[in-house]
Amino acid sequence: MNTRQEYISNIIQTYNSVVKVVDKDAHKSTSRAYGGIIRAIKGSLVEHIAEELVNAAWSEIKSVKKLTINSKKIKIPLDKSYIDSITNQEVKEYIQKNINKYYYGLSVDKHVFIDSNFVFGIECKAYTENAMIKRIMVDFMLLKKYYPNIHCFLFQLESQLGGDFAELNKITYGSYSTHTIMSYFNFPLNIITFLKGERKVDKPIHKYFKQLDADKLSEVIDKLITILLHYK
Repeated sequence: MNTRQEYISNIIQTYNSVVKVVDKDAHKSTSRAYGGIIRAIKGSLVEHIAEELVNAAWSEIKSVKKLTINSKKIKIPLDKSYIDSITNQEVKEYIQKNINKYYYGLSVDKHVFIDSNFVFGIECKAYTENAMIKRIMVDFMLLKKYYPNIHCFLFQLESQLGGDFAELNKITYGSYSTHTIMSYFNFPLNIITFLKGERKVDKPIHKYFKQLDADKLSEVIDKLITILLHYK
């Protein structure tokens, strides 16, 4: 089993390898637009980092319980109180007769389970702006309606949220607009930024390389451990 330092070293090595060749690979592709390939590869990279950080945290707990990470769709059923608001009686009766068909398949990028306990969800982004925060908060709100005890995380390589999300300080005060959006939801979103410096559209990291900070990765492992210990 890997040590924490080995996990961190492997994550950084993978990050370095992917970010330094992603531009070349995207230019070679003939099946997708350049920008789409860049986003997809970076998104997959953050998902890989998320999985490895969870595995690193769990490996230090040394529990006999089973850790599972997946992104399977979860069926969110129709809220039956919604039917009362429908004014058309035929539509209302149709929905009532077919109620078992009404659900929304929802997943965030990574669902973390300990045995059958849904412990936390992780949304993974190359970068996040506030328009995306609204979607992320709604997704987690729906999940928390049926899994009220889950912890909600956003892992982002870079931040475009304003404030000090990209400063990687021990205490993050956030931004006025982000906190305002989140204030309309009754749960916290843990926002983790891995790369220092606000995202600049004209300076993407695959052209203007940013170093992935080992101390930040270790800090995230510690944060995950404090949650996972409750399920040991």
